[in-house]
Amino acid sequence: MSIITFIGAGQMASALSFPATENGHEVRLVGTPLDRDIIDSAELTGFHPTLKRQLPHEGMTYYQIDDVELALDGTNAVLCGVSSFGVDWFAEQILPLIPDTVPLLSVTKGMIDQEDGTMITYPDYFASKLPAGKKLSINAIGGPCTSYELADKDHSTVAFCGIDMEILKRFKKIFATDYYHISLSRDVVGVECAVALKNAYALGVSLAIGLALGPNGDGKEHYNSQAALFGQSIKEMKHLLKLVNGGEENIIYGAGDLYVTIFGGRTRKIGTLLGRGFTFEEAMAELEGVTLESIVIATRTAHWVRRLAERNMVKLADFPLLMHVDAIINHGVPVAIPWSTFETEKY
Repeated sequence: MSIITFIGAGQMASALSFPATENGHEVRLVGTPLDRDIIDSAELTGFHPTLKRQLPHEGMTYYQIDDVELALDGTNAVLCGVSSFGVDWFAEQILPLIPDTVPLLSVTKGMIDQEDGTMITYPDYFASKLPAGKKLSINAIGGPCTSYELADKDHSTVAFCGIDMEILKRFKKIFATDYYHISLSRDVVGVECAVALKNAYALGVSLAIGLALGPNGDGKEHYNSQAALFGQSIKEMKHLLKLVNGGEENIIYGAGDLYVTIFGGRTRKIGTLLGRGFTFEEAMAELEGVTLESIVIATRTAHWVRRLAERNMVKLADFPLLMHVDAIINHGVPVAIPWSTFETEKY
């Protein structure tokens, strides 16, 4: 049996407690400063108020952030369960507390654009923030898997990525079940890029849902337009994956994650509202309190692409959907899908 300390009581991290405890491991679920109500509820009744599921009855111990050092005492592995908005907090407050011999597995999806025009993964970002002399094995999860359906034990296929294959195998042994299927990859950049991009493009595809529903939301959902935007998304994602030197096979994780995100969740909601004609400010107000990682990754990716274009390394015309999403959320442009720019001629 292993002891795994989960830092962050969000939906995905909490859902991962199901396979871990089923495999006989002990999960110590630590809430961030924003998770106090979640930890209180889970400790009192076992119910997770945002995942809306009863957490496992056995193998679970709950901690507020004030007791994080106690939760880390004697642990065999740490799982980072914060959102993109919490990576700086995690890097500053938690990384220094993790013993060098304890490997880290992160569920956070996203990448960070740097001033020199490059994009780095969250594992690389965490590594850059380690205190001088500290060494830590930092790994990540990517792939199409929603927290609700993982908790309901629907079949899910994901990838664990990292540098050390033996550590990845240890993590697989902890979490793999007959419904949670895990591939292993040392292509950290490829996996992380593929799954990060899906948030930006899921927002783009969801615009078609809102356009079909109309201003009052009483129209009929159409699928031709969604399929067209899905195809354009894959085209642009493959191009971006190549730019970061990620293996093209990783597109399966990005495409799968894009598919499942379009069918539900926060990104679908914001994209639908924008497609119905809400301004970005109105849509954000409608979803007040909801964490929208799609906004972060779309903005960062568009900024990165613009920097590359300034250096004549890419053409903005090769990313019409991404550029339109960026224009909507950051420059107040109304939704007007640039359909003709998706057309190609091959000789």
